[in-house]
Amino acid sequence: MSSISSVNEQTFKTEVLESTTPVLVDFWAPWCGPCLMLGPVLEKVAARYADRMKFRKLNVDENREIAEDYQIMSIPCLIIFRGGMEIGRIIGFMDENSLSAKIEAILSKGMI
Repeated sequence: MSSISSVNEQTFKTEVLESTTPVLVDFWAPWCGPCLMLGPVLEKVAARYADRMKFRKLNVDENREIAEDYQIMSIPCLIIFRGGMEIGRIIGFMDENSLSAKIEAILSKGMI
């Protein structure tokens, strides 16, 4: 069982866009092999960043409108939101250290 909560078309706005902390959304599908491989990696990274940001999952098959709004063409696709805006996008599978480095680079952009 995943410790990362799911969002859908009813909860996306409040959970992601209106969040006061950054949110990483994992756009995925249950039939996607790389998405399933990324799951355990994302769990570890979420635990590492629990004090700095939230992690959420969005099933693109069940929430096509949001996937279309954000032009999701490949999955897994991770989008980091801050203040309701996309601040970074990571596409494809990667290991824990590589993913953490990418997240760190995105979060540090625009910070004073």
